[in-house]
Formats: sequence, structure tokens, C-alpha cells
Amino acid sequence: MRIARLFTTCVATRFRHSSTSSTLTSSPHSPVSTEEGAAITVPTVRGECLLKYQLRPRREWQRDALITCNSDKFIAEAMELPNFQESVQECRKTAQDGPAPAEKKSQYPEIIFLGTGSAIPMKIRNVSSTLVKISSDRALLLDCGEGTFGQLCRHYGDDVDRVLGNLAAVFVSHLHADHHTGLLNVLLQRERALASLGKPFHPLLVVAPTQLRPWLQQYHNQCQQVLHHVSMIPAKCLQKGAEVSNPIVERLISSLLSTCDLEKFQTCLVRHCKHAFGCALVHTSGWKLVYSGDTMPCEALVQMGKDATLLIHEATLEDGLEQEAVEKTHSTTSQAIGVGMRMNAEFIMLNHFSQRYAKIPLFSPDFNEKVGIAFDHMKVCFGDFPTVPKLIAPLKALFAGDIEEMEERREKRELRLVRAALLSSEQVDSELQQKPEHAEEPQSPQRKKVRAK
Repeated sequence: MRIARLFTTCVATRFRHSSTSSTLTSSPHSPVSTEEGAAITVPTVRGECLLKYQLRPRREWQRDALITCNSDKFIAEAMELPNFQESVQECRKTAQDGPAPAEKKSQYPEIIFLGTGSAIPMKIRNVSSTLVKISSDRALLLDCGEGTFGQLCRHYGDDVDRVLGNLAAVFVSHLHADHHTGLLNVLLQRERALASLGKPFHPLLVVAPTQLRPWLQQYHNQCQQVLHHVSMIPAKCLQKGAEVSNPIVERLISSLLSTCDLEKFQTCLVRHCKHAFGCALVHTSGWKLVYSGDTMPCEALVQMGKDATLLIHEATLEDGLEQEAVEKTHSTTSQAIGVGMRMNAEFIMLNHFSQRYAKIPLFSPDFNEKVGIAFDHMKVCFGDFPTVPKLIAPLKALFAGDIEEMEERREKRELRLVRAALLSSEQVDSELQQKPEHAEEPQSPQRKKVRAK
């Protein structure tokens, strides 16, 4: 069942369509209001892509253009791909024949990847956001890129209010738009969710670079009031050896640890833009989760994450693009895996892929039984670690056409580099041949005097 669930994440996306009714309070200036504050019940319809409402000749909803997703059709299509059924059967067999775990892993923590792409949202991968459910009633977000609330709605449907009500904290790694611009909507929707659940409102703990506050302040001043939604903990205050002199921040840190049942929440500066952080969460039960944010291979992250249970590391670019990775301060797949190996992490999940690898990243030779690939809406528990690497063979069969196209592009790129190197070498040789073999050296003034004598 676990394998089937993970495959469903890769093969098809489930859409939930439902119509609901809600009670709305009309404005005192509205023509339908009979008295100030009058409450009326009106039918509401959940918006869907390409849903139309016709006014004439007859008022009605038009759903003929709606896009429907038939997961059975996608699965049937996948089963017709060469070698896919065989690789799935082999995956199931190895999972069943594998050694039984020494002890049954707990359901929690449960990691839900809401966004696994970089830079801009795309139809297959949204930008960075990962929900970590620490328990049945406590969760936190690692980064909150634009569209995070939409991803929560797609994943949880009508249960999204309960998830928002259980959200205890958000970690923002750095101030690039694909990592923090979804925070505003999450804050506003959380207030609504708490009210609908009948829970008292309280500010959300946000661990972030201090530079996030001016951005929130500007939105607060120019658009709508949001500062009361946030209790901010500067990420630099959670670095190893940091001295916290502010009693309010000390109280917020204690609240963060107790609320999330954590022994430690540590941050470190990583090699990306200025004020970019990674983090490590150590639970009171012993597990340790490390999140890289965006970074090149970083020794500080390795040291902070020693012996991690799970490392979630960005793998923006494929192997062979190391120079581009340096220019953009990101990691290749092999570099990300190398960080996990040096860290002695029990398992490594790769995410934050360039949108050029929207369906599947190119596999590195360094992939092994400790490495997995994240997809949007993929749900992973620690007990899934033995299963996730076994999905790589079926994934290669499922996306064989896409992998072939990417490999062709890589070969063309490498050929262009070889040609450029040859042309450069020929140009240097030509310049050397044009230079006279016995060019007379210019005489020094002292030598001219000797000749004159």
C-alpha cells in the first residue's frame, strides 16, 4: 500500500471538487440588507479552472470546459510504457523480500513536500515549502514559497483548516521570493481557520532572517495589518554559541521548543545569498531532521547535521553543471548527496530542482540506497526510507522519454564545450605560428653604449 501511495503521487494528481454553503454577513450598504448586520444564507460554489457562469439567455453554471483528471487513465497509460510493469513488480518483490525492520517506525514525524521546484511555480512542481507534522496536532513549515496555501488546499481539501490550526511555526531560510512570499496568505488563512475551528487566535512563531521584518512592516503599512500575526525569532539567535540578551526572544525560543516538543532548534549560515540559513531540528524522542535551504556544499551545515536521521537538501542542478552551480550558489545532485554522506545522515531526500527537471531530475552515479527524490504532495515517514530508493527503477521507466531528452541536451552541451575548447586551442596555435621565430630583442640603453665604444 505504501508503494502504491508513493506511485500515485508521481503518476497522477488528485483533484477534489465540492460545493459548500456558508453564512455570509451582508454590508449595511448592500441593497440586499434589510437591517444593519443582517445575516443571510446564500449558496456558494467553489471556483474551478475554466468554470463559467452564463447570464443570458439562462442563468446557469457551465462546466463543459472543466478539466477533469482521471487517475485510472494515467495509471493505465503508464502500465503500457516499456519495462514499467516489470520494474514495478520487481520493486514490490524486493520490498516484500527485504529484511523486516528491527522495530516499527512511528507514523511521526510525517514530511509532506508541498513544493519541490526552484525559482518560479510550474504546473508540476511548486516552489519551496515542506510541511513537517511532528505529531497529530503539531506541525511546522520549512519555507513558505508563493502558492503554499494552495498546495495545502490541494493536499488536504476540506481538512485544510485543521492543518492550519495545528501549525505551530514557520522557518524561512532566506529572502528569495520562492521561499517566503507565500507567508502572508498562510498568516491570513490561519486566522480564518482558527476562527472557524473555534480556537483562540495567537501569533505564529516565525524563525527567519531579521530582514524579513521590514518586508512585513511595509506590507503592514501599505496593504493590511499583519504584524500582529507574527512572533518573530531571528534565525541568527539560534546559531550555535549565539547569546540571546532579549528576554522576549528567549521566551519565544522556549515556547518554540516546548510547543514542538523539540530538544533543539539550531540554525547555521549557508553558502547562498547574504543572510541565508539552514536548520536542524532535534526531537525529544531522538530523531534529527536537517534542512539545507538553498546552498552550495556547506561545511557548517555538515557539522550542524552530524548523524541526522533525515537530510532534506537542495539539488538544483545536474552533475556536469558545477560551474553554473557556483555562479548561482546552488548544489548539483552529487554535491548534495556528498554533503549527506559526510554528515553521516541516515537518509537524504533531494528537492528544490530547477524547473528544467520538472518531471524528473537526471540521476547521478552517486544515487544509492540512502537517497530519494521528492515530488510535490509526496508524503514520507522514517519507516519509508527502505522503500523510497526502490522507486528509482520504476521512475526511470515511467519518465524514460524525458530522461532521454535531457541526456541528449547534456550530450549537445558537452559537444559544444569540446568544440569551444578546440577552437580556442587552434586560435592559440595560430597566434604562436604567426610570431617570428628569431625576433630581435630590443637593446637596453647600457648595451647601446657598449656598442658605441
